[in-house]
Amino acid sequence: MDYFDSIIIGAGFSGLYQLHNFRDKLNLKSLVIEEGNDIGGTWYWNGYPGARCDSESYSYGYTFSKEIYENWKWKERYPKQTIILKYLNYVSKKLDLKKDILFSHKVVTGRYLENKNLWKVKTNKNKIFFCKYLISAVGSLSSANIPNIKGIKNFNGEWYHSGRWPKKFINFKNKIVAQIGTGSSGIQIAPEIAKIAKKIVIFQRTPNYSIPARNSKLTKDFKKYIKENYKKVKKLLKKTPGGHTFHFSKKSAFDFNEKKRNLIYERAWKKGSLSFRAAFKDITKTLKANKTASKFIKNKILSVVKNKKFAKILTNFDHPFTSKRPTLNTNYYETFNKKNVDLVDLKVNPIIEITKKGIKTNEKDYSFDKIIFATGFDAFTGSILNLNLIGKKNKKLNSLWKNGPKTYLGIMMPYFPNLFVVQGPGSPSVLTNVPVQIEQHVEWITNCIDYLEKNKKQTIEATTKSANIWSKEIMKLANASLFMKAKSSWYKGDNIPGKPKIFIPYPGGMPKYRSICDKVEKNKYKQFKIS
Repeated sequence: MDYFDSIIIGAGFSGLYQLHNFRDKLNLKSLVIEEGNDIGGTWYWNGYPGARCDSESYSYGYTFSKEIYENWKWKERYPKQTIILKYLNYVSKKLDLKKDILFSHKVVTGRYLENKNLWKVKTNKNKIFFCKYLISAVGSLSSANIPNIKGIKNFNGEWYHSGRWPKKFINFKNKIVAQIGTGSSGIQIAPEIAKIAKKIVIFQRTPNYSIPARNSKLTKDFKKYIKENYKKVKKLLKKTPGGHTFHFSKKSAFDFNEKKRNLIYERAWKKGSLSFRAAFKDITKTLKANKTASKFIKNKILSVVKNKKFAKILTNFDHPFTSKRPTLNTNYYETFNKKNVDLVDLKVNPIIEITKKGIKTNEKDYSFDKIIFATGFDAFTGSILNLNLIGKKNKKLNSLWKNGPKTYLGIMMPYFPNLFVVQGPGSPSVLTNVPVQIEQHVEWITNCIDYLEKNKKQTIEATTKSANIWSKEIMKLANASLFMKAKSSWYKGDNIPGKPKIFIPYPGGMPKYRSICDKVEKNKYKQFKIS
């Protein structure tokens, strides 16, 4: 019998750090099972043109090791996908992690054996493993959302999804390309394809507010400053609501007249980054303040895009700024000034079907050589549900979550003893700088299992009561925010047909969430059922 103390599913940021903690701190016999043939998680699969992080490099990594933090040298403000993979490989080599990772195996089911207090895990290659603790480290954004469009199988050309980008080289030179989707990935892809394709037609469902990234090389002085201020940076990442290194202004948007307010916005725009939303303390809290930011961004787009038709489509917003995922861009809006770029408003001209030659809308038949789906993910829940987990009393997670996920802290759920989720639904997840959230989760899980082992406990399980209370708390916070003002948002599962429409991540900010988790740990996990 292939037995392990712990099995971790996924070898991205979460899985690697969890393996290090279990193996090197708790001395648990541990195995990571990874679907890909190398480490990286999200950054392994998302290798599309223009793929970059939208958190600043020096904040987008592990902080648990001073040595790793100081010795790894970021070169740009926003690292590209290949560099992030190099970083993770550097960490993996430093900690000798790959020896305990099983690559090219996908977990297809996990069943809890009540009579043995063990998890039985099966892969797509019929390998069976048993473990005491099962950890889902599959991430919030790993289950690609391939839209169910009529005729997709009939297309004679090649099509790709941004979240499952092929490892082979794809030649777009002199090709006519369709891009469906203008979210975070689409905004990064379009400018790159436009540089080399004969033509690109971008199909937009919902216009996106996007702030200039202002990517640049990091100066020697800045690198030196970051290296010398490791403790300060680490403390700041834990202190701020989104786990970033910027603070929100203490001033209201209405502490200034319009002229002065726009000067402040202008400075933030020129600086770039996600910190634009922090220009005033109330941008993300009240519609009135939010409208001042939305108006500024809209005017900026209108000043860049020369084609009036395109400009109107790109600024026809139906949601407040930051109520959906804020995005960063490099020359995205400038791309629409190129002669080889076209834009289709799917709200006016929806796609009817994909044909052998291309795409048919209610207005026109298009011919394409290639189609890119930048249509995002079945976020938060899709990747976990794909594991086909079965808990106590033969309870299937897919059935229990039919009306939406129920967890406590986004870490555990009722009927699934010793199953832990890193960045699960009900945690701050993608509303924060992800590595900051991951470190907190992994360390909490590690401390919890350490407590169980030292006290000779066999199982821990979230109670139905605690999960229900947590779900109500999330909805209470969401309803008090601007998040629920978005007509359609993957934060609420709106992008997946049939998915329950509830707010999924915890919206209360990382410091508040951290303090709740710390209190639970201090009180010896009284909200859980331990035996």
